[in-house]
Amino acid sequence: MQKRNLGKSGLEVSALGLGCMGFRPDYGVGTDKQKAIALMRTAVERGVTFFDTAEVYGPFANEELVGEALAPFRDQVVIATKFGFNLDSVARKNLGGLNSQPAHIKRAAEESLKRLKIEAIDLFYQHRVDPAVPIEEVAGAVKDLIQQGKVRHFGLSEPGPQTIRRAHAVQPVTAVQSEYSLWWRLPEEAVLPVCAELGIGFVPFSPLGRGFLTGKIDENTTFDPSDLRSRIPRFAPEARKANQALLVVLGEIAQKRGATLAQLALAWLLAQQPWIVPIPGTTRLYRFEENIAAADVVLTPDDLFEIERAAAQVTVQGARYPEELDRM
Repeated sequence: MQKRNLGKSGLEVSALGLGCMGFRPDYGVGTDKQKAIALMRTAVERGVTFFDTAEVYGPFANEELVGEALAPFRDQVVIATKFGFNLDSVARKNLGGLNSQPAHIKRAAEESLKRLKIEAIDLFYQHRVDPAVPIEEVAGAVKDLIQQGKVRHFGLSEPGPQTIRRAHAVQPVTAVQSEYSLWWRLPEEAVLPVCAELGIGFVPFSPLGRGFLTGKIDENTTFDPSDLRSRIPRFAPEARKANQALLVVLGEIAQKRGATLAQLALAWLLAQQPWIVPIPGTTRLYRFEENIAAADVVLTPDDLFEIERAAAQVTVQGARYPEELDRM
């Protein structure tokens, strides 16, 4: 597996990481614990060094699972996790509102360290910007944790450009994580230019459009009620039917390149900038194998032009989140 640096931070990771959210039932039905551990360990053997989790996934169970799976490989991997929500630690459920108060951040770090069974968090993201707490205070709290050796790098998830600038002035931001794919390109407007200017890496989550860009979902697909996609407007049957048009045009290009739709979508992201590192998630070994093969798909300038021209023909239908999550 090729390696990439997340901006100018010096943090080197595999060109493709592994998003671990789906290993617990926050996103669909999750997967068997031993199968999840086996997949993560196979990922390490195949050269993946970058693993993404969060305290809220579960909550807590996902960090515990990732920690157990990666314990034998601690010196070979980079583990990213996230803070920023109120959580009922007794019931181990019940997502509350945002909370990035400095005391809460430091407590969250201590608890994540225990669950992950590590001495330092490699990359610690604010999961969502908290409008009640100045970002300078958030960056200052993480800076304290870095100085104490409990965190190595600071990240932000779904921030705006000015938030990035203000945080970076207090504690250099190593990576920004946001949704980015061929069917969600908003980061191109303002976030990616700021990352390029400041030397910050960019980590696209949902790089396969929550599975839609694999071509395996159509208007007849059904989702378990626990699956977030069952509530997302973009995955309503009528939206899925309309959005098939994007897959048709991309499928023609993928076929010419000898790639699957998923590989084309990931290769396109990798071709955008050398400091972009997608983190596709999957619970299936054959999907994992398909995804990492995208690192070997080299798109020419002509390919990229053709993809841009094809994508411009289609307007994706439906909001990317339910209204309550979109507001957050």
